[in-house]
Amino acid sequence: MIKLHDKYFKPFISAKEIDNAIARLVNEISNDIGDEIPVFVGILNGSFMVVSDFVKKYPKPCEVTFIKLASYEGVKSTEDIQRLIGLTQDLSGRTVVILEDIIDTGNTLAEVHRIFKNENVKALKIATLFYKPEAYKKDYKLHYVGIEIPNKFIVGYGLDYDGLGRDIPEVYQIKETQHMTNLVLFGPPGAGKGTQAEFLKEKYNLVHISTGDVFRFNIKNETALGMLAKSYMDKGELVPDQVTIDMLEAEVEKNADANGFIFDGFPRTDAQAEALDKLMDSKDSQINAMIALEVDDEVLVQRLLERGKTSGRADDADESIIRNRITEYYNKTAILKDYYSAQNKYFGVDGVGSIEDITVRLSAVIDKL
Repeated sequence: MIKLHDKYFKPFISAKEIDNAIARLVNEISNDIGDEIPVFVGILNGSFMVVSDFVKKYPKPCEVTFIKLASYEGVKSTEDIQRLIGLTQDLSGRTVVILEDIIDTGNTLAEVHRIFKNENVKALKIATLFYKPEAYKKDYKLHYVGIEIPNKFIVGYGLDYDGLGRDIPEVYQIKETQHMTNLVLFGPPGAGKGTQAEFLKEKYNLVHISTGDVFRFNIKNETALGMLAKSYMDKGELVPDQVTIDMLEAEVEKNADANGFIFDGFPRTDAQAEALDKLMDSKDSQINAMIALEVDDEVLVQRLLERGKTSGRADDADESIIRNRITEYYNKTAILKDYYSAQNKYFGVDGVGSIEDITVRLSAVIDKL
């Protein structure tokens, strides 16, 4: 993740992918043009890196020139383009290949075609490294396309955001959801996870998503996902991960403007953790941390036995059941600890002490994310 001015950008296209795309464009164009000496024309400012890397790979003699958008400086939209300057040589009878860094709306192409209409060139071909088909509004033919991309703002490899980012060798995509804090909160039975989730939810203005609550809501309200989940549960089968992820996605969608989420009870396996990562990535976000409350087993047992005297829950009154629940928790958490540790996102927090003290410890972790 990088920050340019007030915006955040996430990795999108690697330098290696860019290099491969340019090599493919070079191969296609050189095969088409043959032994003829073409004139490659780059449009400044964005195309300087594309043109440089392209001509270094081009296997035959060629000429290179640059033109510039006259009204580019200070322009906020490609709709404001007036004319192109810098074209001084006679191109009559020559094959001209426009090397663009990116084509989105196609407004620049309209001006290019207008300029070259009177240049009596033998052929005018358009090549672009990046192409946004969803944004393209013109009918001009694109002869060579490197990589098709979604209609989202990108920076790097010659492309900038308000002057910054052209020098980056990779391409980054704008992160549309800014400053979200997404936590996976874990804790063994009796660790006080539910209590802390309520405090953290209020303090950081986060949405608390409990998998158990989500399941109960969907089943009670007989949603399509709830009925699907119930059909598995009624047969004594595990609900497929995708059904759970779809339920969680629906909750995330309901709270699209949230500052972030606390996921409680999910994920439980590596596969679920990977699915959650994909879900958050699709929302231009990510899991920032897995925070696990750590409490000695004997303390947990005594806490739950005390709770069992008032909770009415049978599994809080039987010590053997309590110990089995704790063991099951550790078996599941150990897997996820490795998963998130590999991403430097696992944080163990001492769960012994007053509620206030534990909240302070959790907050110290979150504040550093």
